Amino acid sequence: MAKGIYKRGNIYWIRYAGLDGRIIFESSCSDKFKVAEALLIQRRQTIKEGKQPEPLKKIGNHIFNELVAEYLKWTERQRSFRSKHGFVKQLTEAFGNIPLRRFNTMLVEQYQTEKLNKGNKPATINRHIATLKHMLNKAVDWSLVEEETLKRIRKVKLLPENNRRLRYLSKEECQALINACDNHLKPIVITALNTGMRKGEILSLKWDNVDLKHGFILLDMTKNGERREMPINRALKALFLDKSLIRRLDVPYVFYDSATGKPYQDIKRSFHTALRKAGIKDFKFHDLRHTFASHLIMAGVDITTVSRLLGHKSLTMTLRYSHLAPSHMAKAVDLLDSALNEKPTIQKLYNPIKKELAINA
Repeated sequence: MAKGIYKRGNIYWIRYAGLDGRIIFESSCSDKFKVAEALLIQRRQTIKEGKQPEPLKKIGNHIFNELVAEYLKWTERQRSFRSKHGFVKQLTEAFGNIPLRRFNTMLVEQYQTEKLNKGNKPATINRHIATLKHMLNKAVDWSLVEEETLKRIRKVKLLPENNRRLRYLSKEECQALINACDNHLKPIVITALNTGMRKGEILSLKWDNVDLKHGFILLDMTKNGERREMPINRALKALFLDKSLIRRLDVPYVFYDSATGKPYQDIKRSFHTALRKAGIKDFKFHDLRHTFASHLIMAGVDITTVSRLLGHKSLTMTLRYSHLAPSHMAKAVDLLDSALNEKPTIQKLYNPIKKELAINA
């Protein structure tokens, strides 16, 4: 047993000298020696820094449902609260009455396996696990569970994802989809095709963020937490000025349910109906964003500009569209050919003079 660590029953305790030299006895609230050892090192470091450590709070045996109740309140301030609510709902069905202290690597990995067996895609399961890890991280912050539980969950590895899928519509398919949309859905789809904005960004768009005078949409609550300006092209400006897009003084949102005056929570059903009418298969709303980016690349827009329009933090995500610009790669090789094989500048200057002398002779 290391000096300063001892046992009372099944729980490890630590003892150390405080700032005034008095011996402090403190429970690690754990039956793991390493937990007690880490706590003792932390306490001694705090004393060295001239601070008096605060003793650990006694944490009750809370269940997952209690965490869910607090977490859902907290997520209302988040940008992606709609999607997180869906993830939390499925996690609750699996773990609702399980005590938080019982969460370990095996329990979560079994959840991954069950989801895979039910046909869920790795990317979807990874969103669930990421949400679970964040929930337990907040549980530690809120003193609902010890940090030891979080450490066990952090060991769970995410599943490998296949991010090669790149589905986009042709110009003809875009028009067919627009024609097949119901009146409430059509302006939403047109906005997606002309901006590449995410579904959540579109559904939560307010008129205050639309600057028709200067021609841009200001997104100050993006997925990446950064402000983004999206230029308004002619098609989008015509849409915003169209009388069919009714603007109500008592409703701040651009797209809303006329019956309730509130923004649409989801448009999945009407979007699937439009796809069926247009004869488009294997397509999701997020693929409208891919369509926007793909057509920009094929039109000759450089990858850096497309990345900025999409709001990507790095070029890595945008590079998935680079294969759609073969003409640019060909031009790049032609430029290299010119640079390597063209005559030096001094020779270019000399040759015309030499040619002129030969003519005059």
